[in-house]
Amino acid sequence: MSLNRSEKEAVISDVTGLAAKAQTLVMAEYRGITVADMTKLRSTARSNGVTLSVLKNTLARRAVAGSGFDVVSDLMTGPLIYSFSVDAVAAARVVADFAKTNDKLVIRGGAYGGKALDINGVKQLASIPSKEVLLAQLLGLMQSPISRTARVLAAIAELKAEPVQDAPVEPVEAVEA
Repeated sequence: MSLNRSEKEAVISDVTGLAAKAQTLVMAEYRGITVADMTKLRSTARSNGVTLSVLKNTLARRAVAGSGFDVVSDLMTGPLIYSFSVDAVAAARVVADFAKTNDKLVIRGGAYGGKALDINGVKQLASIPSKEVLLAQLLGLMQSPISRTARVLAAIAELKAEPVQDAPVEPVEAVEA
């Protein structure tokens, strides 16, 4: 079913809005994937804040023209699913994790920060921990010196509080002046 002109303009404006908000675009070829698997992928993507779209490539090229994702317009051929995410890693992680379990989904490439990513670039981006994990690691690093100092001070205070029991008491000789 073909779209009329106003429907095409609506699709382009929707995708342009997605591209304006997104940090990452990942494209994957979905040829041969069952409807059930595609539904699982869409559900996983939705729960991770990723927007998946199956678009006509000409409409996708027009929608990303002039944006940071324009660098991958030459890869927009064949049956592709477009994954946009505001989180820099989410789209790459969702698509790469699904591609590990389903060999019919083939990662084509992507874009991040105005730079084109090849398949390995998308996989490397997917391997970066999420924002929450990175913040937790940073907080742990910041707390580490403080907690170590507190443990050392507690050990010193504990040593000073204990009476010395095993040391022999020597008589003190009076020294005449």
